Amino acid sequence: LMERKTHVKINRKEVMLAKLRKSCSCTPQKLKNFFMDFFPVLRWLPKYRIKEYIWGDVMSGLVIGIILVPQAIAYSLLAGLKPIYSLYTSFFANIIYFLMGTSRHVSVGIFSLISLMVGQVVDRELLLAGFDLNDDAPPASGDGSLQNDNLSNTTAFNLTTLGINAECGKECYAIGIATALTFMAGVYQVLMGIFRLGFVSMYLSESVLDGFATGASLTILTAQVKYLIGIKIPRSQGHGMLVITWINIFRNISQANLCDVITSAICIVVLVTAKELGDRYKHKLKFPLPTELVVIVVATLVSHYGKLNELYASSVSGAIPTGFIPPKVPELNLMLRVALDALPLAIVSFVFTVSLSEMFAKKYAYTIRANQEMFAVGFCNIIPSFFHSFATSAALAKTLVKTSTGCQTQISGVISAMVVLLVLLFLAPLFYSLQKCVLACIIIVSLRGALRKFRDVPARYHVNKVDTLVWVVTMSASALVSTEIGLLVGIVFSMLCIIVRTQRPRTALLGQIQDTCFYEDDLEYENLSIVPKVKIFRFEAPLYYANRNYFLKSLYRLTNLDPNLEAARRKKYEKKEKQHLKKGNHRTANGLGFGETTLQLVPKQIDFQALVVDCSSISFLDTTGVNTLKEILKDYKNLNISVLLACCNPSVIDSLKRGGYFGKDFGCMQEMLFYSIHNAVLFAKGQK
Repeated sequence: LMERKTHVKINRKEVMLAKLRKSCSCTPQKLKNFFMDFFPVLRWLPKYRIKEYIWGDVMSGLVIGIILVPQAIAYSLLAGLKPIYSLYTSFFANIIYFLMGTSRHVSVGIFSLISLMVGQVVDRELLLAGFDLNDDAPPASGDGSLQNDNLSNTTAFNLTTLGINAECGKECYAIGIATALTFMAGVYQVLMGIFRLGFVSMYLSESVLDGFATGASLTILTAQVKYLIGIKIPRSQGHGMLVITWINIFRNISQANLCDVITSAICIVVLVTAKELGDRYKHKLKFPLPTELVVIVVATLVSHYGKLNELYASSVSGAIPTGFIPPKVPELNLMLRVALDALPLAIVSFVFTVSLSEMFAKKYAYTIRANQEMFAVGFCNIIPSFFHSFATSAALAKTLVKTSTGCQTQISGVISAMVVLLVLLFLAPLFYSLQKCVLACIIIVSLRGALRKFRDVPARYHVNKVDTLVWVVTMSASALVSTEIGLLVGIVFSMLCIIVRTQRPRTALLGQIQDTCFYEDDLEYENLSIVPKVKIFRFEAPLYYANRNYFLKSLYRLTNLDPNLEAARRKKYEKKEKQHLKKGNHRTANGLGFGETTLQLVPKQIDFQALVVDCSSISFLDTTGVNTLKEILKDYKNLNISVLLACCNPSVIDSLKRGGYFGKDFGCMQEMLFYSIHNAVLFAKGQK
């Protein structure tokens, strides 16, 4: 006999007040710990082992910095912004994460998925403001100063109606929208950190994230095709952007720029070949080949000296100014316009950062603090938004490069930021003649990992069909509808799959493994012994309101007995019997004898006297679940069949007690509840 421990009741009010008093108290030591926790760099930097770590950090920082520059310029196409803003983003994100991050290895900065989500909001707001989304007009041959606005679109938009007493061109308005969106995303992330809402990331399963990334990659690929072949088509907005863009591409394919097509073909061949060789011989290389940088440098030189823009009308990046624009507070009214769009951006940015941080922390045997990561990525968005930057996140590809080149701490992030700073201060104008088709090639080749997920579909389907369906639905919605809707559809659909699986779970009748006290599904295993006069029923899910009917139907089907129908037959038989005994007539109206009528009313004999319900897979019961068990207890008792429960966990037992299943004083509990199926079977046999 097992007895439950008596738990002391906790006064939750007192506990909450004690925690509140503790958190509100302020001592010098507590203040010091707060700052040390909020800026983890204060803990690990004094312990930095210079001789052991510095070479790996410097090497990885330089490599990531070299990769960051071409990627930042390329991803500006996705965000619908000028390259200078992407460089600002890469610079500030690395510095802030160095101060506040708890992961030693992740690379935080510009990320293709986040850039796409920012770009979609920017394009929508530009369109609503009356700007032309066509960005393929000839670039301004500016002097490299920061005062040059986007002369390719001279429409000025008076923002007085939005509370801004100034006229703003397309570029100014675009970066205003991006910074407002980024600020709001950062605020959401900080609030989630304050209220410890990091658990929301649990609802983004691996299948949802992979499907979302793959669907968004198809959208990114589609958006870059027009740059690859040099055609001028309007940038599609709203739902179904992927389909509309492809229709426009095929309608205008005859206008393809031959120079851009040839350049794109050469760049893709070079980039893919270099990536494949790098993957094959990565164990022999001390650091990855800076292929993107080499391609950009060579392509810029060829474009400049070959005058590809002047002679062949090839679209180029244009003037990229040097230095820093004075900081500016994001506009409040623009924040209100994009507040809803910032929520999925905040969640996706946080989830990717934390999942990568946890993955590499586990690999290299250290711990991170998910809540502090939320603060870190939040301030990586809030602070840079004042410096004309847009949203950031951790990126897997760059993080893998960091670890492969010997990264030990976030000192490498500072080195990468210095490389970007060098470009910002001195080298940015050199990329004036860089063709946009080259940037598009870099973006498309960087999608190789996400697009390769299509090859994994058969293996994924073999492992789990439901997860594969979640992946397909999320990917399709992200690509064909929109990225935000796709993410929402993926989350909702994955939850529905869980609900459906609990609504119609596996059920089975169990048989005894010969000469043992163990029982298993008689449809799945051979040579099981059927226990005479006892039925053992297993239900592999929680029992709650949504699956109550399925529980009863499965029980009646497998035991081949519906107690309600059987009770109705018996009542009908008893009624007929009384009527015939009154009349003294032993023949029925249809000419059958009384015994024959009995056979029709009660067609079969019940072949069991006890029902054992295996509750080992029932994790919880709601009120409906308790009432269902009480119902079958009563119904089977009317047929002289005892119902015994086996392997109930403590929470199920407590629910049954509170629901009055065992009676008022629990006197019959020992005869109704057993800690193993075998004990219940032995008890049932002893009742015969």
